[in-house]
Amino acid sequence: MTDNFHFDYVIIGNGLAGFQLAMKMASDSFFDDKLIALIDSSEKNKNDKTWSFWETGRSQWDDIAKHTWRKASIVTSKKHINLKLAPYSYKTIRSIDFYKTSKEILQGKRNITFIVEHVESTAEKNDIIIVKTNKNSYTAAHVFDSRVPETFSLNSNHHISILQHFKGWVIKTETDTFDEHTITMMDYRLKDGKQTSFTYVLPFSKNEALVEFTYFTALTVDSQTYDSYIDTYVKDYLNIENYSIIDTETGQIPMTNFPFRNYNTKRITKIGTGGGWVKGSTGYSFKHTEKKVAKIINNLKSNKQPSSNLFKHRFKFYDTIFIKVLKDENHKGEWIFQQFYNKNSVQTMFRFLDEDSNFFEELKIMWSLFSWSFIKAFLKTL
Repeated sequence: MTDNFHFDYVIIGNGLAGFQLAMKMASDSFFDDKLIALIDSSEKNKNDKTWSFWETGRSQWDDIAKHTWRKASIVTSKKHINLKLAPYSYKTIRSIDFYKTSKEILQGKRNITFIVEHVESTAEKNDIIIVKTNKNSYTAAHVFDSRVPETFSLNSNHHISILQHFKGWVIKTETDTFDEHTITMMDYRLKDGKQTSFTYVLPFSKNEALVEFTYFTALTVDSQTYDSYIDTYVKDYLNIENYSIIDTETGQIPMTNFPFRNYNTKRITKIGTGGGWVKGSTGYSFKHTEKKVAKIINNLKSNKQPSSNLFKHRFKFYDTIFIKVLKDENHKGEWIFQQFYNKNSVQTMFRFLDEDSNFFEELKIMWSLFSWSFIKAFLKTL
């Protein structure tokens, strides 16, 4: 094996976590003399998802954000809650724009190599990692691996899991229809039976919006089921008869307390979905990824294990309680989110979901959800 096949760091998977980590390394002179390889079986030249998140002020993502909003609403069968997000803004980024920008930045770095191959295995041997792909073998001092462990299963009895799954249409209308300043975070008026399901609307302009039907459930549905609910929502709730579908997206995000962090080793750090970076109670990942990447960089520069102190354990506990309730009593989803945003300010909720809240705020949020369902879940989690 030649030196051309050895790297200081190998990143497996050019998704959100892999690219954010590589870009953070590329922007820090500490890594200028480190050889870094990014391995993925895809060229990442398609728009396969949309990431949405909230943050205060401007950030490095503003130049590629498709749209930004300062107002939102939560709609249930009993309440219509209007939310003013300031000082936060809600932003969305198309994955193709993120991939394109990431590649443009990284391809200009001499110490970074892109490898379009499928990783088949990793193995630790003599203080190095051997990474085998469908075409070659590589060695690395450390590997950052975004692949979900093979032992993970949604149906395991050893952890709690449900699935956030969705399909969205980007539609264009013939006339001005949407309030381009306000997103609909959750609209529960149209549901699939008693399951936790809702519609999410991101208006990009007065005549273009993403309309997405989402489930937080244990079981998935076929593509036609999503289509039927989206079409019904557009016609009966948005009162739009004439529109065209200009893009679609689908996705499945595990909401789980599976111990992904147990798969970190001295020389392999699990990242992204495969590292448990997706927040179990919501499926949000963009800003959590940014924080964890920053922590990994600091750990590397301080000669610590990259995975050291990546998680705040009390928030894992909160997420487990939440998932447990949704798993056992899935019909409670509408009530839970209504209580969240009706009893607490949206700013407090954002801090809580960002895991930046204080213990007093967390107690207040827990009190707003006080019910026998949560008491049972709390005791079982303990």
